[in-house]
Amino acid sequence: MSETTPTPKLKKKDKITGKVIKTSLAGAVIDIGLEKPAVIPISQLRKEPVRRVEDVLKEGDEVEAWVRRSGEAGERIELTLIEPLALEWRDIKKGQTLSGKISKLEKFGAFVDLGAERPGLIHISEMSHDYIRTPEDAVKVGEEVEVQVLGVDRKKRQIKLSMKALQPQAKEVMAEEAAKQEPAPTAMEVAIRKAMDNEGEAAPMATKQAKGKKSSQDMEALLTRTLENRAK
Repeated sequence: MSETTPTPKLKKKDKITGKVIKTSLAGAVIDIGLEKPAVIPISQLRKEPVRRVEDVLKEGDEVEAWVRRSGEAGERIELTLIEPLALEWRDIKKGQTLSGKISKLEKFGAFVDLGAERPGLIHISEMSHDYIRTPEDAVKVGEEVEVQVLGVDRKKRQIKLSMKALQPQAKEVMAEEAAKQEPAPTAMEVAIRKAMDNEGEAAPMATKQAKGKKSSQDMEALLTRTLENRAK
């Protein structure tokens, strides 16, 4: 008696291969090596509208597809030939750090392909702490950049990004550079500073001792005058 191979658990966006075993007006049936075949609806054959399934797939064709619905609880497994987005709207959060590629430059900023439905925008004021005359001064088309999400508007399909939010402040950079350039004090300078510090600490102590001595002398004079008056 042969053992039954356990059915692998498919997840949404999993990439799989299969063979077209049947086509219909509604889509195509795909053998993916499991007990039940999967289906690709006609709407998932490509981004552009498809009039006939046979214009895209025919019986016997080998296909690479992505899982659209995993077929849990006995449901059918639904596939798509349209590559899914790497980043869904629900996955984009304010303050999140993402990587992307500059896809387009405008006078007001640069668009970044994040793998989402729409590119994000880095306004020119968010490119650097320094003055930027044009976006070309900071980035180029095709360049990989790291950005922070400033805001997400799902209704307007807008993603606001910043590069400078991930850069150190200009003042901090200047302070660090100044610290690197300042020469270390010589042994003689260290000795002089130490002597000056010791002198500063000794001066208040001498003043305090002088005041204490004067106060003692005043008390002795007062006591002497009192005794003299009693003797009279």
